[in-house]
Amino acid sequence: MADHGDEPHVLAVDDNLVDRKMMEALLKNSSCKVTTAENGMRALEYLGIRDDQPGESSVSATTSKVNLIITDYCMPGMTGFDLLKKVKGSSILKEVPVVIVSSENVPTRINKCLAEGAQMFMLKPLKASDVKKLRCHLMNCKT
Repeated sequence: MADHGDEPHVLAVDDNLVDRKMMEALLKNSSCKVTTAENGMRALEYLGIRDDQPGESSVSATTSKVNLIITDYCMPGMTGFDLLKKVKGSSILKEVPVVIVSSENVPTRINKCLAEGAQMFMLKPLKASDVKKLRCHLMNCKT
């Protein structure tokens, strides 16, 4: 059995409680450490990115190490796409893979997210096989 230090740490962001809980359960079943956030602003707070400064995002020194961010695309206030841009705009977090999930299969949206740096775009509802793919991807990306 792996100790907690070997578990990939995933930040799961979704405004829908049911979807968030389902994502959390699937990830935990795949031996991932999971932190959840109900919106993009909470995710930024957790990551230590301050949204109140233009230009380069400032990241606090106490940021928890996350290995992957999974975010819903459609959320009120800040979309998953906006969150993706903030993460990729951060010099410290830009290497963290971001996976966008959505219940809508819109090719232009998918392409826009991938072009902006998303690692993957997955359709909801997430299944165990999706998480297995993510887990394999994480293990390959860990250095």
